[in-house]
Amino acid sequence: MNLANTAFVLIASILVLFMTPGLAFFYGGLVTEKNVVNTMLSVFIMTGVAIVLWIALGYTMAFSGNILGVVGNLKHVFMAGVNLGGLTATKIPIGDYSLFQMMFAIITPALFVGAIVGRTHFKFLLAFLIVWSIFIYYPMVHLVWSPNGWLANLGVLDFAGGTVVHINAGVTALILSIWLGPRLKVDSKNHYNLPWVLLGTTILWIGWYGFNAGSALAVNNVAMQAAITTTVATGTAMVVWMILDIWTTGKPTLVGVCTGTLCGLVGITPAAGYVTILGSVAIGAIATLASYSFITLLKPRLGVDDALDAFGCHGVSGIVGSILTGVFATKSVNSAVTTNGLAYGGGWHLLGIQILATVFTIAFVAIVGSLLIWVLKQFIPMRVNAVEERQGLDEGEHGEHADYTISLNAKLSAFTSDQEKYAPEFKGQLQRLQRPSQPSGSSLNDHS
Repeated sequence: MNLANTAFVLIASILVLFMTPGLAFFYGGLVTEKNVVNTMLSVFIMTGVAIVLWIALGYTMAFSGNILGVVGNLKHVFMAGVNLGGLTATKIPIGDYSLFQMMFAIITPALFVGAIVGRTHFKFLLAFLIVWSIFIYYPMVHLVWSPNGWLANLGVLDFAGGTVVHINAGVTALILSIWLGPRLKVDSKNHYNLPWVLLGTTILWIGWYGFNAGSALAVNNVAMQAAITTTVATGTAMVVWMILDIWTTGKPTLVGVCTGTLCGLVGITPAAGYVTILGSVAIGAIATLASYSFITLLKPRLGVDDALDAFGCHGVSGIVGSILTGVFATKSVNSAVTTNGLAYGGGWHLLGIQILATVFTIAFVAIVGSLLIWVLKQFIPMRVNAVEERQGLDEGEHGEHADYTISLNAKLSAFTSDQEKYAPEFKGQLQRLQRPSQPSGSSLNDHS
């Protein structure tokens, strides 16, 4: 066992776990006040459910055996028979590696929650998480990250989850949004708590070092390169989004800067350990331009209500990052790159493979995801009724509020409405309670 590598991956696992509550704050701050609890719980519950699922089926379906290059077998259900102390190529225990992969299985489904907030039954979301993990996520892990996977054998490069995580979650978000239909009322400007958005973004950025640098699975130059490119791409994306905001609206916004930050993190994920610093600048900038263009120009024309732009950020930036890996990957950074990208004289070979993997992921997730949604809808209602949607899912689904002032404000609003409705009656009653005016020059002391 290599103690340094083992400790490094363990710390990286904790950082990736930290991303899930960070995402809960990010999404919870963006939604309206009546859906905060539902949104944060929908993200955080992924932690417990995904852990149990990974132990029960995830590890064995992703990494045990091989069926047609698409999925593993069920030989190690509940990790039975797995030698947790066995060592991987970087001399870390299999148990350590499984823990690291478990954290990816948690954060990935949490990402698509942002698309469907405010209108989805919680029990439908839980059921979908289970079947989505089994029929989409675990096969994607096997396809790309298992040595026996079909895409892995083609030579696809996905350092930390461009296809497996971000395109997967982004396309799932888009499909869910289409099946759900638009919200009854879209109030995208009325965010519950902007400081939460910044807090969540910061936690995500910190956790992303575990996500990207940790994917080197060792304390080495590749991990260092992944950390640097992650930082540079993210900083670039943040600045680019701010410039676009100023150019198009005249004002920089906190939500915009945080969104740009997320696009940079997503875009560099598949390429982090394969590209130079200059390559990371290009990926961060291009991914942000693509996501910004989709969210502001194309999305309004499509009529798809992706509430918090899960596809616009994760899907679009993930697609761009996955494809650009075929342009900027180079052997000089990582010897695992057998063929240089287009920009480094490798021709179109790697770029073609990356495009194929990207298109396959989009098609696979869209088709299987739609089938899963259709089947589940036969047994579980997908969308809450109009009354509950207007009331808010915090009250309707959970009977809780993020802040006591929310329910107080609702009562005050109801009282004000009643007062306006019965204004003449209130006026008459209040007039009887008014003290008669005193004669000019008199005082209370005159009657003593």
